[in-house]
Amino acid sequence: MVTAVYHHPIGIVPDDIDHMGHVNNSVYLQWVQEAVIRFWETVAPPEAVARHLWVALSHEINYRRPTFLDDIVVADVIAEKVEGAKALFTTVIKRGEVVLAEVKSSWCCLDATSLRPARLARDIVARFVEPA
Repeated sequence: MVTAVYHHPIGIVPDDIDHMGHVNNSVYLQWVQEAVIRFWETVAPPEAVARHLWVALSHEINYRRPTFLDDIVVADVIAEKVEGAKALFTTVIKRGEVVLAEVKSSWCCLDATSLRPARLARDIVARFVEPA
């Protein structure tokens, strides 16, 4: 079972709005982190979720349009590839069909006990990354 795109609804709260009247740029990072982790929790079996943690290594954000308090927004997460303990994700934040931001991020999978990088078993990876 491969999930090509995970749709994560985003709730916008008044504290997300900055002095310019739109969502502050830093809030997008929170959304991406939450969306990628929820994607993992949705596709991975519970025992894999319990044994692994994810930590973000980098994010590259391209902001396209402002986001406002009353917008209905979704983050679409796509797992691009997994190499060893590293995974690359694309998260597209949208209002309807309008792209508000696109984020490329790199993550490292950690063993939950040792907190050291951990490779995922192939059958786990196959749950969320399209085969090459």
